[in-house]
Amino acid sequence: MSDALNQTPDQNEEADTFVLWDLRVETRAVAGREMVCNHAEGSYFEVRGEELHFPSGQPFPMYPLAALLPLLPAKQRPTDAADWMTTDTDIACPDPHCGAIFRITRIARRTFRHDDVTVVPMPSPTPSSGS
Repeated sequence: MSDALNQTPDQNEEADTFVLWDLRVETRAVAGREMVCNHAEGSYFEVRGEELHFPSGQPFPMYPLAALLPLLPAKQRPTDAADWMTTDTDIACPDPHCGAIFRITRIARRTFRHDDVTVVPMPSPTPSSGS
């Protein structure tokens, strides 16, 4: 990944902006293993900012969703090219007997303004100590 894709907020053109990745989480089958949970291969949802978007009428099982949710904010953030959050995309179903995996793909970058997502003010810059 290029440095531009992995900018920290203070490296952005404007100090009050930050970048998150939109994600697609898709159900995939592991070859030779039966999916025993209520998964449908190819079913998916997307994460856009802080919102989950499910295709109309498509269910997604609650237990795998609960297992995936803690990973999604970390996958949305810019990461170092060597970080496992960058390289590892497949997450196993939490049922050890199920052959489903969930592939998390970064699909687009989205820029947010601090004031649009929180009422907490940005900290005031501290003056340099003349180093």
